[in-house]
Amino acid sequence: MSRTLRAMAILLLVASCGGVSSTAPRNLNDACSIAQQRPEYMRAFQRTQQKWGVPVHVQMATMHQESRFIGNAKTPHKYALGVIPMGRVSSAYGYSQALDGTWSDYQRATGKRLARRDRIRDASDFMGWYMNISQQRNGIALHDARNQYLAYHEGHTGYARGSYNRKSWLLNVANKVDARADLYQAQLATCNLRR
Repeated sequence: MSRTLRAMAILLLVASCGGVSSTAPRNLNDACSIAQQRPEYMRAFQRTQQKWGVPVHVQMATMHQESRFIGNAKTPHKYALGVIPMGRVSSAYGYSQALDGTWSDYQRATGKRLARRDRIRDASDFMGWYMNISQQRNGIALHDARNQYLAYHEGHTGYARGSYNRKSWLLNVANKVDARADLYQAQLATCNLRR
């Protein structure tokens, strides 16, 4: 086997090991089922909880809302005149749906220049970092899924200004995130998860 062919084979093998999950786990209403299907998710969420203090159920509920646990999730396209594609609604991408600029801020602040939005452990760590800033700047408790989600969606400055109060649809979504966090918390308490 030539050196070039061998190098390509190794490269393909390495690339296939770190692949992005483009499909959601089954039964997104059951935290235990998600944990059983994707143990790497739980390891990432638990690491983030230990590092940043953000409870697993808050991370899971936020990630469910943002990407439905799909690693390469993107925002929909926008169209001019209903038919001419004009790019995506925003630069949000990956499990956490982090925007390009916010992701760059995270990479700079944490020194994780190789972090990727389509890698669960990086997306989870990003959420922990971001929610800690929400706690510091806006006084939002880390276990407060509703208000953490509002700050996550509106940004720290938007949340401080109360921009979400003019968006009844967003308040409804935040209430759903809060209810899902409660559901996940209750379910996780009954799971038989290996630590």
